[in-house]
Amino acid sequence: MPPYLLSRGLDPVLGIFTGVFAFYLHETHPRTARPEDQRLLALLRWKYESYQQKKQGELQGELLKNEGAV
Repeated sequence: MPPYLLSRGLDPVLGIFTGVFAFYLHETHPRTARPEDQRLLALLRWKYESYQQKKQGELQGELLKNEGAV
């Protein structure tokens, strides 16, 4: 087993921090930055909005179904 860089508990934290920081720099650096509509945050917003619309449609469908049964 390879030796630890800092400690057994701190090495994974350092690895996660380094990866997140590298991703942030890749997304925001002027030379490598993607257009605003192609970034991860825009994708997450789009997915969340589509999820909300799907749930809204399901709830409205259930309300109409329940009103028809009454």
